[in-house]
Amino acid sequence: MGLKGVIMAGGEGKRFRPLTYYFQKCMIPIGEEQKPILEYIVRLLKWHNITNISILVGYRHQQVRNYFDEGERFRVKLRYVLDPPTLKGSANALLNAFREGAVKKEDTIIIYYGDIISNINIEEMLGTHNSNKALATIALAKSFKINEGVAEIQGSRIVKFVEKPALEKNVSIGIIILNGKVLEIIENLQKNMSLETFDLMGDVISYLVKHEENVVPYLTDAFWYDVGSLERFERLDNRRLTEVLGFLFQ
Repeated sequence: MGLKGVIMAGGEGKRFRPLTYYFQKCMIPIGEEQKPILEYIVRLLKWHNITNISILVGYRHQQVRNYFDEGERFRVKLRYVLDPPTLKGSANALLNAFREGAVKKEDTIIIYYGDIISNINIEEMLGTHNSNKALATIALAKSFKINEGVAEIQGSRIVKFVEKPALEKNVSIGIIILNGKVLEIIENLQKNMSLETFDLMGDVISYLVKHEENVVPYLTDAFWYDVGSLERFERLDNRRLTEVLGFLFQ
């Protein structure tokens, strides 16, 4: 059984335009040192001893390959799997990686979405996954700070208003561990579902939960930030990023 890292990095980044007219989204520089988003992810996986990594690429994939090459500079082994243009969605991208031999049914697969930055303890998450003999483990933040104000209304009056509160909800942060057996389920689902886009969270994980498969949570207080849009990028605190993820560059 192998331990494989998989980074989803093939999207066009439409919410990041106009920057993504010129850049692959995961290659946009962030932080005080202006490193690509993807470098933070690769370095975090390496920090937690995940050195066999497949990057699922598509749009402007040459930028990713040219920067990371085969991974020697980061002391990892990188493999690139090109998303088929006719198959859209994260589940299709993973299924394509399976068909290309990048991941196997015997593997434990750590999936990391390419627009998420975090200092999550992946080794601890793996421990949760293994101890529960889970089919899938989902990283969940214990709360989520929204960017809008929230009002409480009684009758015709606003009686309470909180600007940008933290909602006490368990929020998926785009990091998943899968038992490789899920690959066969994904393959069967794709054959039986007529979907223009086949999504890992919205379709596959929802299916597993609905059918009461062993899907477990990994609740974390770790720092995480979704750099999934131009607005989120502009709000990113680069100094804070250095504080929580600077250890990756020491």
